Amino acid sequence: MDLDKLVVTDEMAGEDDTETAALRSMCENARSYLLSHEWCRAVKESYLGFGLGNVVAAFLFRIDAASEVDDWLWVIEGDLPSAYLVTDRAPTGAAALGAYADLMEDWIKAVRAGDDLNDVFPVGVPPDDEHAALLEERVVLIREEIIPATEETER
Repeated sequence: MDLDKLVVTDEMAGEDDTETAALRSMCENARSYLLSHEWCRAVKESYLGFGLGNVVAAFLFRIDAASEVDDWLWVIEGDLPSAYLVTDRAPTGAAALGAYADLMEDWIKAVRAGDDLNDVFPVGVPPDDEHAALLEERVVLIREEIIPATEETER
C-alpha cells in the first residue's frame, strides 16, 4: 500500500470549510461503520484516498482485527451505502471505488432478479426496486465521473 499518495485524515481538507467539515463527518461515519463490526477492535490509522464532501469518499484504515480479517481496509462512505473492502484488488482510492461499484452492481442485479442476497455484499438499505434504482444512479456517477477524476489526482 502506497501511503505517500494518501492524506492522513487528521490533515485532510476540502475546497472550503464546509467541505472539510463534510469530509470529517464522513470519516467519522466510516470509522463508526468499521467499529460496528465485532471483528474490528480499534482503528489504528486512517487516510483519505479520495473525497468529495457529502457525495463519496474512500478512506483507508489500519485496524486492530479480532479475527482473520485484514489489517488494512478501505471504507467507502457518502450519500450511498457504506462498505468495507480488502486492499488486495484495490491498491488506490480509484480502485477501491471501482471495487465498490462492482459490489453494488452485484447487489442491484440480485435484487432485480429476486436472487438470494446471501450471495452478495450486504447493503444497508431495503432490497427493493426503488433502492436498487437509487443505488444504480450513484454507481453510474462513480464510474463515469468520480473514478476518472480520482485517477487523475492519483497520478
